[in-house]
Amino acid sequence: MLVDGKWTADWQPVQASDTKGGFVRQVSGFRNWVTPDGSAGPTGAGGFAAEANRYHLYVALICPWASRTLIARKLKGLEDVISVSVVNPQLSDQGWTFGFYPGTGPDDINNATYMHEIYTKADPHYTGRATVPVLWDKQAGTIVNNESADIVRMLNTGFGDLASGPDLYPEALRAEIDALNAEIYPRLNNGVYRAGFATTQLAYEEAFDGVFAMLDTLETRLQHGGPFLLGAALTEADIRLFVTLVRFDAAYHGLFKCNLRRLADYPALSAYQATMLAVPGVAGTVSIEHIKAGYYSIKALNPNGIVPKGPDLPGLAPVSVEGQN
Repeated sequence: MLVDGKWTADWQPVQASDTKGGFVRQVSGFRNWVTPDGSAGPTGAGGFAAEANRYHLYVALICPWASRTLIARKLKGLEDVISVSVVNPQLSDQGWTFGFYPGTGPDDINNATYMHEIYTKADPHYTGRATVPVLWDKQAGTIVNNESADIVRMLNTGFGDLASGPDLYPEALRAEIDALNAEIYPRLNNGVYRAGFATTQLAYEEAFDGVFAMLDTLETRLQHGGPFLLGAALTEADIRLFVTLVRFDAAYHGLFKCNLRRLADYPALSAYQATMLAVPGVAGTVSIEHIKAGYYSIKALNPNGIVPKGPDLPGLAPVSVEGQN
């Protein structure tokens, strides 16, 4: 991680632990917002007006948080407005790197080798982990935001008439979306990480139980509704759930020890995943090859680096991200 702008130690998956040995996720450090007129958003400072070709998105196809933003960019028709760089899936001793794995490319915006160089370009004294996604302002030469939930919402409304597509956070559904997000995130989205990176049996079992209780609840919900979580409308809640589900059997079931059941053992959730993959553009953001190469490169969990041959996800073609630099 970075301490006062200097890389100080090899990358490690566990950022912090609580008193039970549970995984604690780092709080995002950049929280500015792009808005149609450049006024300040819910957090941070103003000055980030919506403009075509001003902003750049750094993502990893392995990462569910980054994939949220890539899906939102696609659904909102912003491929020609916001350029993209995809980092290598394998995590090096200095974290995310650029440019040698199929489907990635060099950093043509800042000519960085490591993602942490983007952070120190924005803040020479930055302390913390250099995570993705990152929304970068090419004009100001700084990070706008590195919190995926914020970026999804600003892609939905912050680019004004430059965007199109469905409203992912419609006002009439906001209370329900917020309630779903608040339930699904700690138990499932982050719950799989809390299980995989637990350092005590107690912390692992608590996280494990939460993961499958949430999957069971969602299975029942989708058996009696659908096709999306809130009925006919695809919302940000679906994006946030889907990115975890599509990684479950390939990574979380085995590597993260979430092995009570596979996603394939849930008929309604499996049908829901297929529905999401059929939404135009969504399947093009998913790379099972990147997902497996990335997760199984985590030395703390897989010291020999052996990548499993399965499972395959039917119907996926090689990913080519539109607008990638």
